[in-house]
Amino acid sequence: MESRRELLVEGKVEQETRYYLSSLPGDAEQIGTAVRSHWGVENGLHWVMDMVFRDDECRIRTQHAPANFATIKHMASNLLRRGKGRHSMRSSRHLAAWNEDFLYSLLTK
Repeated sequence: MESRRELLVEGKVEQETRYYLSSLPGDAEQIGTAVRSHWGVENGLHWVMDMVFRDDECRIRTQHAPANFATIKHMASNLLRRGKGRHSMRSSRHLAAWNEDFLYSLLTK
């Protein structure tokens, strides 16, 4: 698959070839939709993890600690999504740390 990305700030255009393995039939439209859908979910998850938990700044890098912390952060993210109200995930995280009643409501749903 050919990929093209325009960098608006720098005014550059990057183009690359990406290779995928799939059991889908060779229909370009269907494969393109599947690839875009996958990366939309991936990018959304990574963006949320970075904005809510500052993942890009995390310096945990040895042994099993990165996988363990990733699991804990994903569990916390799923709990925060269950929260009532109009709070962002980031503010819900802080609220859960400061307000035991709110934390209890997240854990007991």
